[in-house]
Amino acid sequence: MTSPYPFSAVVGLPELRLALLLNAVSPAIGGVLVRGEKGTAKSTIVRAVAALLPQVDIVRGCRFACHPATPDQACPDGPHDPSAASQTRPAALVELPVGATEDRVTGTLDIHRALGDGVKAYEPGLLAAAHRGVLYVDEVNLLPDHLVDLLLDAAAMGRAHVERDGVSIKHAARFLLVGTMNPEEGEPRPQLVDRFGLVVSVTAPQEPAPRAEVVRRRLAYEVDPEGYAARWAEADATLAVRISQARERLPRVSLPDAELDRIARICLDYRVDGLRADIVVARTAVAMAAWHGHTTVAVGDVRAAARLALPHRRRRDPLDPPGADAEKLDEVLDRHAPEHGPEDEPPAGPDDSGPDGGPEDGPSDGPGPSDNGAPDQPPVQREDGARPAPSHGRGPGQDVPEPDPAGSRPPGVDAGEAGAPPDAADPNDPYRRPDAAAAGAAVSMAAPFRPQTLRLRGRGRGGHAGRRSAAFARRGRVVGSRRPVGVLTSLHLTASLRATALRGARTAERTDLREAIHVGRESNLVLFVVDASGSMAARQRMSTVKTAVLSLLRDAYQRRDRIGMITFRGAGAWLDLPPTSSHEVGVVKLAELRTGGRTPLAAGLRLAASTLAAERRRDPRRRPLLVLVTDGRATAGGDPLIAVGELTGVDTVVLDCESGPVRLGLARRLAAALGADCLPLTSLDAASVSTRKAA
Repeated sequence: MTSPYPFSAVVGLPELRLALLLNAVSPAIGGVLVRGEKGTAKSTIVRAVAALLPQVDIVRGCRFACHPATPDQACPDGPHDPSAASQTRPAALVELPVGATEDRVTGTLDIHRALGDGVKAYEPGLLAAAHRGVLYVDEVNLLPDHLVDLLLDAAAMGRAHVERDGVSIKHAARFLLVGTMNPEEGEPRPQLVDRFGLVVSVTAPQEPAPRAEVVRRRLAYEVDPEGYAARWAEADATLAVRISQARERLPRVSLPDAELDRIARICLDYRVDGLRADIVVARTAVAMAAWHGHTTVAVGDVRAAARLALPHRRRRDPLDPPGADAEKLDEVLDRHAPEHGPEDEPPAGPDDSGPDGGPEDGPSDGPGPSDNGAPDQPPVQREDGARPAPSHGRGPGQDVPEPDPAGSRPPGVDAGEAGAPPDAADPNDPYRRPDAAAAGAAVSMAAPFRPQTLRLRGRGRGGHAGRRSAAFARRGRVVGSRRPVGVLTSLHLTASLRATALRGARTAERTDLREAIHVGRESNLVLFVVDASGSMAARQRMSTVKTAVLSLLRDAYQRRDRIGMITFRGAGAWLDLPPTSSHEVGVVKLAELRTGGRTPLAAGLRLAASTLAAERRRDPRRRPLLVLVTDGRATAGGDPLIAVGELTGVDTVVLDCESGPVRLGLARRLAAALGADCLPLTSLDAASVSTRKAA
């Protein structure tokens, strides 16, 4: 087995290293959520930290890793004899795949023993395997919500509760929970983010020296993994010893009332919800003191803990840009800082030279960042908790991509043309964006409302769990049974026993097993096609349109949909927001939307058809819902009724934004050609309509 990449060899990322080490000292902090763009060593450093954890002593044969001296009294494999043989093994690193099922996570009834031997036996899941180790969830934002709830409940309580398939089991499940995610793939619910103890945002270095050092070390590791790990073994061993010492010191660390009061005041001033933030900051500050070799929490520990535990807890709206309000947090911490004097400074801890409190200098395969005049990211200053602003990349709260003023080009348009100025583009290009000067100012939006629920017809195949349209799914109401197709995911016990009885047998065989058919809800791709022409500026219609689309974006977020947005005006249409799960980016794009020019409705429909065709090839199991926001007018780009044929079979809702005393009814004609529902924009608010025609 290849040795993992050494933890000490990771370049930079001081906040992430510190957060992982503090959780290794005290898993009660609640784990770490690592937010970062692709290729920022998130998975590498998580796998590396597992190698630093002390080896664990377990009762031999116990599937739940009970400690021989203090076994779990409720262990399903117990009770354990204190004189029973024990064994020592490395701390487990359990990786949870995105496609894992609930029974794989929590464990379930051992089907073969239940049907073959008539014994109600329990088969442990990944939570049991991760006990006293590390549970790593890559792309946690793509994991179904019910699985994330299970993980976070177990991490918070230190126990897993299994109530399924006639099994009622409780067992210990204390582990270091680490989740990683790429914000480009969409944000998890704020409620779920709040359940993680610490959240750290990481970015790639923006200076050549540290980037070169990262590549140098990685290439050296790939040439000789064992030899490279050996060169860093001493540095990693020092960290491992320090983790063990900090764990032993942790119960003896005291939290003075003055610092506890400071934590409460900081959390109140920072306007966090609930009391979880206070508890996490307190636990993190205690772990920080233990890590630095102290037995009393000081103000510097509280400040450093607040920087890791508070930034992600201040969000008020689920579609607000994620991340920290760094200036606000600094202001709050400064407001509650004591008058500094020599007596207020906590004593320096051992080995505080490195950004994670461990040895900074280790073996190098070339000139390191410090040798090239480009130091790693600034260290945590324990004395006052202050951290200099990073000199590279984005900071916390800046992970939402900056809006591209040129927008995204439709399929088939050269990337070079996308960045060309308007006067340099081909005047005959149907996708040429009008000059920004010709467009009107961005129109503000009113407060969003609760819109009517737009659903797709029929039942989907349940490829993606969500809350919008009916679909066959892994969870939901049981409507029947069938022979398993592939791996058995949900046993229909009654149907299986019936099949056994019909054979006249007393013992079930594999051919008797039946799978339950569930009907639940799925998420969809909601593609907005919005008329942004000059006519939309009349009678402040654009403000109404943007408010309605904002309300639908919020609804799509709550129903776990992917979203995309196309706008058309002037001479063509643009894919302003390619299909994504990042609803926050959709809000940014909507806010900067401008109006002006003619109305190329046909171009918008054609671009919608090509976008949906590309998404269908990429993800054939996700059904699309097209939301067309228009008054039906078309003053450029040809007859839209001709382009309608390219959208055959696509569930569509036309939001008619025509207003005024004289109405032409063009949107209704277009909806009839599309076979779509036509809904007046003013009646989209669910509060104004009690019921809507069932889809």
